[in-house]
Amino acid sequence: MTSQAADGPETVVASRRSKITPEREREFFDAVLEQIRECGYDAVTMEGVAARTRCSKSTLYRQWKNKPQFVAAALRANRRTQFAGVDTGSLAEDLRRAARTAGERSGKDTRLLQALGHAITQDRELKQALREALVEPEIAALREMLRRGVERGEVRADNPALQYVPAQMFGVLRIRPVLEGEYANPDYMVRFVEAAVLPALGLTP
Repeated sequence: MTSQAADGPETVVASRRSKITPEREREFFDAVLEQIRECGYDAVTMEGVAARTRCSKSTLYRQWKNKPQFVAAALRANRRTQFAGVDTGSLAEDLRRAARTAGERSGKDTRLLQALGHAITQDRELKQALREALVEPEIAALREMLRRGVERGEVRADNPALQYVPAQMFGVLRIRPVLEGEYANPDYMVRFVEAAVLPALGLTP
């Protein structure tokens, strides 16, 4: 009996996957997300990513069965919270800093959301991965900022605008390219917060 037969198929698959280093895996993930931003989800292929990263198609297919699974893994690997650590002691200043940070990444994150727009309606795993990577961590961080503001007495707990702040922030990031043909940069986001979000919360800009 060969060692491969003795180990069994699960061990063989694990052995094959272990050949890809974390650094190489990160290169694959960065490549597929950047191609999606540049070309759109439908135009990206496993073959194209393989050519871009100078690997064989079989290397990618051994790791991920298909493109949606590959992209979902790339999204989850890029999970982060832009607003993590934003705590100035002032809700208004926290929201300004969050707005500036969102504006700094708008070109990348908003492009990615736009490029995945139709695909996430067709694939449940892809939709969930996108939420886990780019949406849920940010919403949780914004809600934490608002909670602290309420605890400090800066805004009333029954202010109806509190629940809509995440929708305001994400909404303007998505809609500005449609309405004005350009992404919401840091200065635009800060002006938006001062003109629309702070007054709704009863905070003086």
